[in-house]
Amino acid sequence: MPYDPDTPPAKRFKPGSPFFRLDKKPGMLLPRKGNATVPLDVQRKHLPIYQAKSQLINQLRQLHNAVLIGETGSGKTTQIPQYLYEAGIGRPGIVAITQPRRVAAISLAGRVAEEKKTQLGKLVGYTVRFEDVTSPETKLKFMTDGMLLREAIGDPLLMRYTVVVLDEAHERTVHTDVLFGVVKIAQQKRREQNKQPLKIIVMSATMDVDLFSQYFNKSPVLYLEGRQHPIQIYYTKQPQSDYLQAALVSIFQIHQEAPPSHDILVFMTGQEEIEALARTCRDIAKHLPESCGPMLVIALYASLPPAQQLRVFQPAPKGCRKVILSTNISETSITISGIKFVIDTGMVKAKRYNPDSGLEVLAVQRVSKAQAWQRAGRAGREESGSCYRLYTEEEFDNLASMTVPEIQRCNLASVMLQLLALGIPDVLNFDFMSKPSPESMRMAAEQLEILGAVERKDDKVTLTPLGKKMANFPLEPRFSKTILLSPEFSCTEEVLTIVSLLSVDTVLYNPPARREDVLAVRRKFITSEGDHMTLLNIYRAFKKVGGNKEWCRENFVNGRNMGLVAEVRAQLRNICIKLGLKLESSLNDLGNVRRCLAHGLFTNAAELQPDGSYTALDTHQPVSIHPSSVLFQGKPAYVVFNELLHTSRCYMRDLCLVDAEWLQEAAPEYFRRKLRATKS
Repeated sequence: MPYDPDTPPAKRFKPGSPFFRLDKKPGMLLPRKGNATVPLDVQRKHLPIYQAKSQLINQLRQLHNAVLIGETGSGKTTQIPQYLYEAGIGRPGIVAITQPRRVAAISLAGRVAEEKKTQLGKLVGYTVRFEDVTSPETKLKFMTDGMLLREAIGDPLLMRYTVVVLDEAHERTVHTDVLFGVVKIAQQKRREQNKQPLKIIVMSATMDVDLFSQYFNKSPVLYLEGRQHPIQIYYTKQPQSDYLQAALVSIFQIHQEAPPSHDILVFMTGQEEIEALARTCRDIAKHLPESCGPMLVIALYASLPPAQQLRVFQPAPKGCRKVILSTNISETSITISGIKFVIDTGMVKAKRYNPDSGLEVLAVQRVSKAQAWQRAGRAGREESGSCYRLYTEEEFDNLASMTVPEIQRCNLASVMLQLLALGIPDVLNFDFMSKPSPESMRMAAEQLEILGAVERKDDKVTLTPLGKKMANFPLEPRFSKTILLSPEFSCTEEVLTIVSLLSVDTVLYNPPARREDVLAVRRKFITSEGDHMTLLNIYRAFKKVGGNKEWCRENFVNGRNMGLVAEVRAQLRNICIKLGLKLESSLNDLGNVRRCLAHGLFTNAAELQPDGSYTALDTHQPVSIHPSSVLFQGKPAYVVFNELLHTSRCYMRDLCLVDAEWLQEAAPEYFRRKLRATKS
């Protein structure tokens, strides 16, 4: 049954099971965070966790390790760090609270600082990539798990910390999984060396915690009574072929029927999809009768600049409904006030890596049941709510129960380089909670060896001096190597710009409806040398006009993402200065820049075949130039590319024209093997 905008939700959806977790003390509702009339200390006492405060403190004081299960909305993330501090647990060191996402680390630190009546950066602070808001006074430090890992490279025993709280453990990101092993080793070594003990607290919102308990030496599991207000779940009566259209119709159906103070959170898969739906919603909202009231549409995804991400927490003007279009960044940790309705498309974008083909595929796929319940839970943080699932109850029953940990579905080269930099003696047998396949580990070691970052002898993998330097950069190993090679080609400034441009989401807008206009304005930047050089030209022009908003609009450039590129570039440049690299510019000699890219990205090279197709030199699989590339119409003999994207066929994205000789001189032995393999 297609979606009919005129059919009310009651006819399009059928009610599913109500998602009830009633309070122990009915009627004791948590006041809205936006309600300034209720003092914060009163709000804290209304949280379900408060009833268990003294028991919790007693338990945490005695235990070395604990796994804490708390319902979404129980208050565990904001209160546990404060309880530890107030009880003197972990003094005189620092309590680290890790989060998988930067927006959660920043917003939580802000909330806890407010509750402690202290300036952010003093007693309570945060550290995320590109930003450190802490001081020598900081005792409660919220941080992304990636930042704690980077600190562990310089201090493997994490001696500054007395307690590490690993929050949102159920998300199982790569960094979280590596961090599990790193803190476990640090705790053990500190005990062996009679140093100050390290307490580890794992916090999760899902009940599937046996794995965490087993891994941390059968640590006790503490269950918190949660406050999940009643949530009514609705499923579609028929499967939906177009979840975007279904989401759009659901948004406006709710908008026409519900009071304006009831905000909507829609779960989607990625930036382009979100931006497109946001534009459509804004256009439709302009033409609705006044009785519907205004609508404030806000996008939320990981690559948004922090200031833009934090807009979701600001209340909408009176009488206006807030509609948040978000990726799974909103599934956990953060509470956005006023959310009464959740629309769950049931889809998520996730990476899958195939070690045999070397292909990393970013694909849209179904969520797991655990993710679906997390999403539904967003509607019941402050009062009862509704979740509209854009799939049938039968489709929900067929979902996988848990999400596959990222460590088992990604390229492990970066992980292995990080573990080696941490001084882990036997990386191939690192104590992962969920072990990746031996094949994935072997491939990662091989890739690092080809790049010159490691040496392999029998089953032992060790870092080379080049590998040590590469580990300083929070980048994929091949990009780190490209930067380190750039002084030889006198083009470090250009390479820093290119790597930064490739490290953020797309800096270009390509609205399909204005394809001709886009092509016309891009012509002045496009070069037959490829996408990297074209992006470099656009960035130089952007800097020349000082990031002028009007210029960005005229040239279909995403000014926000360009601002982020400048931040990333500044951080990478600082690392170069610390390593004593010579920072030179090749000015207009872009041949040098391309030669440097060939030397750094040679494992991602492709060769034109006599029939006009391309073959990847590393895996010998057929590949094609992506239609968005400036080289799409051309047929260069050799190219290097940034990534492979698998849709109907295997596409190369972000290409650079290179010479065969450059590839040969970059890795003579590697290409001798590859070419020999081709001929045989």
